[in-house]
Amino acid sequence: MRDFEIDKDIRRASTLPARVYSDPEYFEAQKDRVFARSWQYVGDAAAVKAPGRVAPLTLLEGCLSEPLVITSDDEGTVRCLSNVCTHRGSIIVEGEGHARNLRCRYHGRRFNLDGKFVSMPEFDTTVGFPSEKDDLPQLPLERFGPLLFSGLAPEMPFGDWIGPVRERVAFMPIDQFARDAATTQDYLISANWALYCDNYLEEFHIPYVHAGLAEKLDYSGYRTERFRWGNLQLGIAKAIEPAFELPKSHPNANDRVGAFYFWLFPNIMFNFYPWGLSLNVVAPLSVGRTKVSFLSYVWNPGLRESGVGAGLHRVEMEDEEVVESVQRGVRSRLYDRGRYSERREVGTHHFHELLADFMRRPVGNNGASHLTPRE
Repeated sequence: MRDFEIDKDIRRASTLPARVYSDPEYFEAQKDRVFARSWQYVGDAAAVKAPGRVAPLTLLEGCLSEPLVITSDDEGTVRCLSNVCTHRGSIIVEGEGHARNLRCRYHGRRFNLDGKFVSMPEFDTTVGFPSEKDDLPQLPLERFGPLLFSGLAPEMPFGDWIGPVRERVAFMPIDQFARDAATTQDYLISANWALYCDNYLEEFHIPYVHAGLAEKLDYSGYRTERFRWGNLQLGIAKAIEPAFELPKSHPNANDRVGAFYFWLFPNIMFNFYPWGLSLNVVAPLSVGRTKVSFLSYVWNPGLRESGVGAGLHRVEMEDEEVVESVQRGVRSRLYDRGRYSERREVGTHHFHELLADFMRRPVGNNGASHLTPRE
């Protein structure tokens, strides 16, 4: 697998090599070098608010495919644990529900809801047993409003990763946002995950691909701000469209902001509208197949069908059509790399810089399935 460089000067830089979007070797490397080292959405805090609640999940199925379980103990402390028995590797929790402890149905090994080993039948003569290795590994777990995030070995502190989002939308009652299952939807796309992110992160295509959305946005005022682990696209609304009522102290108080479009490396989008949040999770399934989950968290339902936050399904269909077309194009033997617009592709350039950086970093581990965080 060949390394690639992205020049930090967008005026001189070339885009990702086409092979990154279609070569299975790059996709395999990204599993440990990118996705295992990042924060990922793992669920809704409301699902485990009651003591004794357990909620199993598979972290990025098709990519990491890591079995995990979220637990809430008797004191209401919520944890993210491995859902794999430390005896012979069986899955422990098969379905969501309540439990006083975790019991492996294969051979009866028990764990507390904090992951600590409790008991195991017929192990009386086993030397050096039990030890810490018999506890379930615990992953970091963080919360932002109703959203839970974890990761196998995140490269960056959660506060650094989520900080710019938290600061910019502090005026919104995030903790009061409620999940709306009726408008939550998964989309399957025949394209590489990074192509989907490329498209999301650039402003350039809006007047060409999204005619309806372009009628609501002031394209001349639309702009992108970079920060360490992500960026923000400010969707400036036209005069007749709904916009946020921002506090006078807000950094965008003088703008008619119709949407805050945040992207955090590598694959999470927080789209804030006056009605609430559309969280987009881009989950790679294979080198040329991606699942994108639109998770709706509503604050003001009366504004759902107005402004730039309305008609999201149509916008997604328009994006899918063009991204799938690009996927076919980057397989061409006659195409390799393009160039960036300094004005309109700031976010895409930033993504490519971060991806190139992570792809070059060695994975510090003592085995393919035992990642350790970087110091």
